[in-house]
Amino acid sequence: MKVIAMIPARYQASRFPGKLMKDLVGKPVIERTFEAAVKAGLFASVYVVTDSQEIKKTIENIGGKVILSKKEHSCGSDRIAEAVQDIEADIVVNVQGDEPFIDTESLKKLIKTFKDDTKRTIDLASLKVKMTDIKEINNPNNVKVITDTDNFAMYFSRSAIPYVRDKDVSTSYFKHKGVYAFRKEALLYFYNTTMTPLESAEKIECLRYLEVGKKIKMIETKSESIGIDTPEDLVKAIELLKNV
Repeated sequence: MKVIAMIPARYQASRFPGKLMKDLVGKPVIERTFEAAVKAGLFASVYVVTDSQEIKKTIENIGGKVILSKKEHSCGSDRIAEAVQDIEADIVVNVQGDEPFIDTESLKKLIKTFKDDTKRTIDLASLKVKMTDIKEINNPNNVKVITDTDNFAMYFSRSAIPYVRDKDVSTSYFKHKGVYAFRKEALLYFYNTTMTPLESAEKIECLRYLEVGKKIKMIETKSESIGIDTPEDLVKAIELLKNV
């Protein structure tokens, strides 16, 4: 089973434009992420997929593999699907370009999920982490997921799900972490479909997979990723890296 990593790296970002090229203790964020993915030792190859000549040059200068997107894309799945069409791979792992502190143990769990799936019932695997802070649960920027008894995703939402009608009933809330592992054929199927109604309403790309009948296995992790979505996040990342 050949496993590769794809790092979608769009230059513009609505909340923090150009964040992937911001300095993170002597190196751009995207360079830190690429190096961390390679260092993890889990992938046959690691690629950066970008729409930016500046990012392309940065990765090429350190000997990395980089693919320049030919089209404009609305989501990371489309960007990496375009890039992976002619690359030999069984499993494609989407590593977020703005998360330079890679959680190797969680990635190992995702990959093992496919190795154990001898009947090929899983199209995608992704991560979830338990939430307890009510403000975080109600924050629409945090995508929540509910699963069935076998930990297959039933629905993703920006709303707090499940809704607890009777307040004496105990329930758990899980945040979806945007790290995916795909069977290549499922990723290409997604690329050749159009945006679905629930995906359009919630602006959550994994809903399209559910709406077209794909199976998403959710793996619980206790590790909270450190993403760089704002200038404040970058300051925190700098302090963390300095103390490593």
